[in-house]
Amino acid sequence: MLYGRDRMDIREVFFRAWQDYRKQLPLEGIAKLIVAVAINHPEYRASLENREQYQDKDYTPEHGETNPFLHMGMHITLEEQIATDKPVGIQRIYQQIRQRLNDEHEAQHAMMDCLGDILWQAQQKNKPPDEQVYLQCLQELLKKA
Repeated sequence: MLYGRDRMDIREVFFRAWQDYRKQLPLEGIAKLIVAVAINHPEYRASLENREQYQDKDYTPEHGETNPFLHMGMHITLEEQIATDKPVGIQRIYQQIRQRLNDEHEAQHAMMDCLGDILWQAQQKNKPPDEQVYLQCLQELLKKA
């Protein structure tokens, strides 16, 4: 899991992981996962290589911008959820979505809609994410996949 007090702290973890990878230094823990996700997203590498420009950048969907750190962070969250099967059942649902889409990466992208929705709802209610609502959303996604 990514820990930090604010977005600059969290983004620093991304910058350091990518820098260590580029320097061919050994990667441990979350850094391995960050680099694996970044490798699957070459469009975000410029952000990872330009700390000064992107460390505190605001991304606005109104201007058609995708926050690369949020996007990669959601991949990391999904990887951790799938690896630990928390919430219980997500591993099975993921495997089924992956099989239907025949692509691990695209399966995660599809699941991100549910993850984003549940996180937004939790933020609005100032409560922890509702795992049952999340799993229901993923079940609906599975029916459509």
